[in-house]
Amino acid sequence: MKRFLPLLLWFAALGAQALDLSKLRIGVEGAYPPFSTIAPDGTLQGFDIDIANALCTEMKARCTLVQQEFDGLIPSLQSRKFDLIVASMAITPERLKVVAFTDKYYNSANKLIAKIGSPIDGTPERFKGLRIGVQRTTINDRYVTAKFTTATIVRYASQDEVYLDLAAGRVDATMVDGIAGDVGFLKTPAGKGFGFVGPDYRDPEYFGAGAGIALRKGDTELRDRLNAAIKAIRANGTYQKLASKYFNYDIYGQ
Repeated sequence: MKRFLPLLLWFAALGAQALDLSKLRIGVEGAYPPFSTIAPDGTLQGFDIDIANALCTEMKARCTLVQQEFDGLIPSLQSRKFDLIVASMAITPERLKVVAFTDKYYNSANKLIAKIGSPIDGTPERFKGLRIGVQRTTINDRYVTAKFTTATIVRYASQDEVYLDLAAGRVDATMVDGIAGDVGFLKTPAGKGFGFVGPDYRDPEYFGAGAGIALRKGDTELRDRLNAAIKAIRANGTYQKLASKYFNYDIYGQ
């Protein structure tokens, strides 16, 4: 009997790690309007939050939302603090090395925001001596670090913090998802006098192929269930109903 004990213990450990798809914990951010914000009453709101809840309803799963700063989302997923991430996370080659992704649930270009009338036009050479604010560990952080080598890169825990310093003049520009920048800053009082500058940024090496739901590489059944749920809410009108709360254009993209 003793010779079989290690094998039995291994199977027991394997069973303990099996994911219960009827009860899921979802990592979200909470500081990325209009995708994820904390309302005055403390509840989480936004497009990411609505999508997460709609997918849980479609899969008939009881879900718990777990708020986490963006740069801690993947480490917390890997340490099993939660089972998936719904946080506007781009599907990039770099991230695919460490996590799996579902199909995209939206896609948009990234943009630079600066003061209207400033000499900033998106050309990296124009940023010599200037400061670009970015949310750390994001695709925008990686891109400006690689391409805007003459600028000073200032990194923040959340995009909301970037907006505060941009409005106060402590940074000269920020790179952000175009939709988030438009709704979350330019259309707010703090964004008065600012606008998009330069081109759309879509380099797939840095910006990936849209935003997907991240999960651990071994959780293939969960990935398949999520992909089926994404297709279902697209087909039954739920997706468009949720998107129309925040956007007056097609956020799903190409």
